[in-house]
Amino acid sequence: MGEAQKFFQSCLIILASLCYSYLIPSKLPKGKIRLFSLLPIFSLFIILPLSLSRPIPITIISWFITWLATSKLLLFAFNLGPLSAQNSLINFILIAALPIKIKEKDPLHHTQHTRILPPDNWLRSFFFTLFVIIYDRTKSWVMFGFALFLFIDLCFALCAFIVGPLGLELEEPSDEPYASSSLQDFWGRRWNRMISDTLRHTVYKPVRSTFVDLVGLKWAQVMGTMATFFVSGLVHEVMIFNVTRVWPNWEVTCYFLLHGVCVVLEMAVKRELGWKLNLHWAVSGPLTVGFVLITGYWLFFPTLWRSHVDSESIEDIKVFAKNLKDIIVRSIN
Repeated sequence: MGEAQKFFQSCLIILASLCYSYLIPSKLPKGKIRLFSLLPIFSLFIILPLSLSRPIPITIISWFITWLATSKLLLFAFNLGPLSAQNSLINFILIAALPIKIKEKDPLHHTQHTRILPPDNWLRSFFFTLFVIIYDRTKSWVMFGFALFLFIDLCFALCAFIVGPLGLELEEPSDEPYASSSLQDFWGRRWNRMISDTLRHTVYKPVRSTFVDLVGLKWAQVMGTMATFFVSGLVHEVMIFNVTRVWPNWEVTCYFLLHGVCVVLEMAVKRELGWKLNLHWAVSGPLTVGFVLITGYWLFFPTLWRSHVDSESIEDIKVFAKNLKDIIVRSIN
C-alpha cells in the first residue's frame, strides 16, 4: 500500500473516531465516565502515525491528531475547551481534526466566499518556494527553518480554504513572531498560537491551580510554566520518534526546558524589579528569534539532521507544494 493510500486510510479512521466521540461520549456525564469512554480513541490516535513512513504525513498526523485532537478531546471529557460548545457534527470534526481555532464571521464584515486563496497566501507560497529552492542548493538549516515556518502557515491557509464554504474563519496561527518583545511574548502570544492555547488549558492552568494553595501564586506560575515547556518537549520527542523511529536522546526536551527557564527568569525580572525594557521590535524581534534559532541549532535540529529528516521533509514538501498548486489552479478555473 502506498503512502497516499495509508494517509487516506488514517483519515478515514480519524473521521470514524471523531464521529464516535461526538455521538457516544457526548451523551455521557462529564468527568471520569466520559474520559473512560474516550480512552480507546486516545490510544488509537497515539499509535496512528506509526502506520505511515514519510516525514510530512507523519508530522501532520502527529501534530493535528496525536497532539491537538487528543488534547481537545481530553478537555472535552470534562466539558471544557472548544469541542464542548459544538452542536454540529461537522464543526466538531473540523475543530477536533484541524489545528485551528474557529470563530464565527462578523456579519458586519461578511464578504462573499471565494474559492481563490487570499493574496497574502500567494506571497507566502512564493517565499515558501524560494526557501525550498535555496535549501536545495545550499542545505542551509536557516532556509529549512524558514521553509518549515511557511509550511505551517500554508497548512493553516489550506485549513481556512477548507472551512471557508461553511461560513467560518480562522484565527491566524502566528502573530508576527519576528516582532516578539521577549521569549515570553514569542512562546505565549505569537508563535503557533493554537499549540500555546492548548498547552495553556491542558497543562499550565491545571498545574497552577493545583499548587497555588500549597506554594503561592508566584511559585505556582513557575511550576506551571516549567511543566508546560516540559510537556511540550516530551510531545516533540514523541513526534520526532514517530518520524525517525529512533529512541530520543532528550536534546529536544532540554531545548524546551532551557526556554522554560529563560521565560521564568524573564518573569522574575519583570516581577521583582518592576523592570521592562521597551525595545523597538526591529531590535527585540531579531534578538528573540536569534536566540530561538541559535539554541535550536544547538539542541533541536541536530536530532533531525542525524536522521536526514530535513532533506526527506523537503522532498515531501515539494510534493505538497505541487498538490497545492493543482488545488489553486482548479480553484481559479
